[in-house]
Order: sequence, then structure tokens, then C-alpha cells
Amino acid sequence: MSKGKVYLVGAGPGDAGLITLKGLRAIQMADCIVYDFHINPRLLTYAKDGAEFVYAGKRGGHHEMSQDEINSILVQKAKEGKIVCRLKGGDPFVFGRGGEELEILYEEGIDFEIVPGVSSVIAVPAYAGIPVTHRKVASAFTVITGNEDLSKQERIFNHIKASNASETMIFLMCVRNLETITNRLIQEGLKPETPSAIIRWGTRPEQKVVTGTISEIAYLAKENKISSPAILVIGDVVKFREKLKWYEKKPLYGHRILITRHLTDEYLILEDMGAELFVFPTIAFLPPDDFTELDKAIENIENYQFIVFPSPRAVKFFFERFLSIGKDVRNLKNILICAIGKETSRNLREFGINADIIPDEHSSEALAKRLKEEFFSIAQSKSDFQSKSIKILYPCSDIAMKDFVEELNTLGIKVDTPITYKTVKPTEHGKRLIRFLREGKITIATFTSPSSFYNLLDILKEDAKEMLKEVVISAIGKTTAKAIQKAGYKVSIIPEKSTIKDMVEAIIRWAQQN
Repeated sequence: MSKGKVYLVGAGPGDAGLITLKGLRAIQMADCIVYDFHINPRLLTYAKDGAEFVYAGKRGGHHEMSQDEINSILVQKAKEGKIVCRLKGGDPFVFGRGGEELEILYEEGIDFEIVPGVSSVIAVPAYAGIPVTHRKVASAFTVITGNEDLSKQERIFNHIKASNASETMIFLMCVRNLETITNRLIQEGLKPETPSAIIRWGTRPEQKVVTGTISEIAYLAKENKISSPAILVIGDVVKFREKLKWYEKKPLYGHRILITRHLTDEYLILEDMGAELFVFPTIAFLPPDDFTELDKAIENIENYQFIVFPSPRAVKFFFERFLSIGKDVRNLKNILICAIGKETSRNLREFGINADIIPDEHSSEALAKRLKEEFFSIAQSKSDFQSKSIKILYPCSDIAMKDFVEELNTLGIKVDTPITYKTVKPTEHGKRLIRFLREGKITIATFTSPSSFYNLLDILKEDAKEMLKEVVISAIGKTTAKAIQKAGYKVSIIPEKSTIKDMVEAIIRWAQQN
């Protein structure tokens, strides 16, 4: 049995972009990820295939697992020889019980490594435009836990009395004791007019910042329904917020966008514009259970005049099989290659192939029309042309839309459609998606195929209508939009061109106009 190891990783306060490179590497290596409630679910999409997920979070005072149970699972998985990523919010050594968990690992003789994280202590004020120090007003800051019985924590207030009056104070986990904290501070001599800010869900789309004097901040927090998680910042540095606030000014601030396919770089501009991405592929792709049809087509590849690749997945799975049975690109020398969409075309280039045909529109109608034009072109150049002599290979999924195949069949053109890959419905992290939808935390949902939409409905079941009623829907292409509309849902965003890039741009335009 190989020796296991635990990586204690700080994931930052919420924005997925605040994970460190080393933390991301630990996620990618892990056989098992034990994660907390405040973790941005997008980080879990970097896990390798087959990784085990263990939820150990706490929400609203409810513990999914006790600390002893968490310690036990870390020990158990490591002793099974697994690489374990213990993923905690913020920094695991800043009120995160990281030290307690490592002590147990030490006692059990288990190897571990610490990957510090960006703490909410500095990140949350920064996203609110508040520097925790500033040369002109604050040369130090103090971090204090706010979730204990502060009336018994004399040492905290003794420190406050002894500290520099211009020192910034930051209370974490402070909502429950907010009034006690502020009243005691004033009793100990802090001026009632001292600036303060309470920040809820800092660095996330739900971020809410309330400012006021220390004497009124508890009242203002109640008025504005501030609940956990939140931090309190006290000091003159709060005055800089009006000048330095930046996060709330982003065009997509406040939006959490559901991505129902695997994340690609084209989507990342949405994060740059202030949105948070909730990545939940409703479709996963695997090799077919039976390669008989595909192998037969590959062995007789010279009999085809055209190969039509409907997606990047089709390219990937086709060529993996094509090369594995001894073929290479030289076997395709007399075949015209069609790629549906620019992304599919890019994937073909990775195998040294430039597509001969790239339909302008990603739809079955456009594809059939373009292929007909190509056939007529061939007919004009060859006096002996007959449509029945043309054979097309269409490597596709087990649920492929084949409208254009039927249209070509009516012309007497033979189209072979071997199953090249199959689709499955992932359910991992479905509970969190359902909770986010129920709580109104998803503002925009994107779909790139009818099946991505149908699979989401299947996951949501009878509650789908209710959960999606306030969600703005974006769909690529007329085929996908029609499928969604036929199911009784409104599609608000349809890009002119059927590409991820154009859909992203359409979402940004929509947000700027609404």
C-alpha cells in the first residue's frame, strides 16, 4: 500500500480566483477532497476524474460532521494510501482549526503539508475598498474572534485599551455578538463616531457592505438584515471605501452564472467582469460501451467522401480510437472534413487537420444546407457524379440530434452515424446547485445544447419550474433555444453566432442594458 498524505489547503474567502497555485495543484492531485461549506464549488471542478468528495461543512450552526469525525476521516483516507486535500475557507491557521487537525495527523504518523490561503481578514476588506493599513491613518491591525462570549474575554479588551487608538480592528464571526462588541468598545474609550463597516459574504456575488459609526453599526446591520458570514472592520481606514471601492462597480457584479458544460477559457471574461461562475456540467462524456460500429467505419475510412464532426468531444473520442487501432491522418487524405463550430475546428487542428467546411451557424438546418451546396459543387466538377455515390461519416454521441442526417437521407445520400462517445448525467454537487437555485443565488443559466437543458430539468425534477422562474436563460443556437422554449421556458439571451465567445458577449451586453 502506498503511503498517504494530507494537504491542508486554504481556499481563500470565496472568490475562486484567490486560490494559490500550490493550493490548486493539491486539488488536482488529490484522491479525496474533504471540503467546507464556504468553499467556492468551482474549485472542485479542478479535481481529477474519480476523486472522492467528502462534505464536512457547517452552515447556520449545523455541523455536517463534528471535528472529531473530520479528524477521523482524514486519518482513515490517508491510511488507505490516498492523497487527501483538506480544503478550508480563508487560511486554515486563522481561526480555522487547522492546527488541531494537523496535531492528530502528527500523532498518527501521517505525512502532511500546509498550503496557506488568502485570509478573509485582508481579502474581504480589500473587496470592499478598505485597506486594513494606510500610512496616513493606520500602521497596525488587530484580528479578533467575535463568536465567543466576549464578556469573559477581558484580555481582548485589555489589549484594545493598551493599543494605539489609530489601530484597525477586525472582528471575524461577529454577527451574533455585534451589539455586545460595539457597546463594550465604547465603554473602553473608543470614540462613538469611529468609522466602521460590516461586510457580509465578502468577495462573492452576495457581498453586502454597510458602513456607519461604531455607535450605530449594530443597528444598521439589523436594518440591512446582515447575517453570517460577516466581518467587522473598525477604524479610519473605512473612510477610504468611497474612493477605493471597485468590486461593486464591475458590470456583472452580483451575478452568479450557471455553466452547464465543462469550463473553457472563453467563459473566464465573465469573471473578469465581476460574475461568479457556478460550473455544473449536466453532461459528462465517456467512450461507448461497444466500439463495433465505430471500428468498422474506421477500418473502411477510405469509402467516405466527407467526415462531419459535430463537437470537440466527437473529435477527441474519434481520434483517440482512430489512432489506437493503428490509423493516422494519412488515411484521411482524400476526405473532406467538416467541423461544426469554431471550437470543433480548433480541436481538429490539434490533430494536424484544417477543416474544409465550417458552417457559419451551429444548427442542423445550416449544416444540411452547407453540405448540399458542397455536393452540388462536386456535381458540377464531375460529370459522373451521383448523390447516391456519396457517403458521409458522422461520428456522434448516443443522443445526437440527427435532423440534418434525415434531410440528407431524403437526397439519397448515405450517412453512417457510429456512436463515438456516450453521455452520462453527473450528480456530484447537485445538492448545492439545487440550494443555490432555491435561494435565488443563480441569476443566469447558460445552455449549449438541448440535452444540457433536459438533463438539468431531470436533476431538478418537479421543482424545476419554480427554481428557474427568476433565472435569465441564455442558449446557443436556434435548436437549443427552441427546445427550451418548447418546454415552457423563456430564453432571454441568444447570440447571433453560435459560439461560446458570442454568448459571453451577449450576456455582458444584456447585463449592461438591464
